Formats: sequence, C-alpha cells, structure tokens
Amino acid sequence: MRPATLPVVAALLLGAGSATAAESFRFPSIDGGEIDLAAFRGRPVLVVNTASQCGFTPQYDGLQALQDSYGPRGLVVLAVPSDDFNQELADETAVKDFCEVNFGLTLPMTEITHVKGAEAHPFYRWMDAEHDFSPSWNFNKVLLDGSGNPVATFGSFTKPQSAKLTAKIETLLPQ
Repeated sequence: MRPATLPVVAALLLGAGSATAAESFRFPSIDGGEIDLAAFRGRPVLVVNTASQCGFTPQYDGLQALQDSYGPRGLVVLAVPSDDFNQELADETAVKDFCEVNFGLTLPMTEITHVKGAEAHPFYRWMDAEHDFSPSWNFNKVLLDGSGNPVATFGSFTKPQSAKLTAKIETLLPQ
C-alpha cells in the first residue's frame, strides 16, 4: 500500500469518500455550509484547484463561461481555492470578494483547501491514491462523470474553454 493510501483508507472508514466514486466527498463552502458532491449525482463536475494571485488566475473567466454555457445542460464547475502553492489570498472573504469583483464568479466555491500532501482534502488524497493524480500547480482540473468517477484530468495550461476540455464535457452532457 502506498503511503498516500493510508489517509485515504482512514477517510473511507470515516465515511469521507468512496473507493469507486467521488460523489460522497464534501467540501466546506466559501458561503457557509458545505458542498456535497452527492448533490450533483447525474451531472458532470469539473473540480479545479484555484488561486487568486497566480498567472493562471485569468482562467476564472473561462471557468465562469463554462458554467454559464454548460450549466443549463448539467455541468457543475467547482472552484477549490488553495494556498498550497503560496498564491492564494489570506482568507475566504478576500478570495470571495476578489472573485466577485474581478471575474463576476457565481459558480460554487469551497473554502481555502489543501490539495496536496498529508493535509490535502480527502477528495485530493483519493485522487492521488486511487487515480494517481495530484495537482502539480494551480488550475489543475478533474472532470467527474455523473456518477462521480474521474474521466479526465487536465493541467494548468489547459484553458477551460479549450477544445480538448470542452470535447470531454460534451460527451458527458445530454444532447
């Protein structure tokens, strides 16, 4: 068993995740309460680790555009702010204000969350242990199908509205 698998096994035993699908994971919402991936059952979800002070931060425009264009057909774009690469603002209020003022974001967003290492959120530990994916920088993307299974991952250089990403999204949406 890989060392990264141990925290995942513990999380599974505590009910924080599933060995086969991401839909049982929950994130604290930047708006209070929580974001339960199970609430999106039947809908594809694009999970993106974000940061407000990164060279890739302009991708927020593309993420919002994806939500605006594909949201009515079922897509959910989930932003997961993280300071694991030392490029996020100091607190959730600053992040939320920055995103609203500069990008008009309306898509769901988590609190500032660890995405790498021992303190990573159980979703990211599961992605690492079960699917050999860990964000290498900000704006890495995980596309989940309607059952919570990862179908594709994309690095920072893949823009949200790239043909490569939108083609995958299209295959998961009703016609």
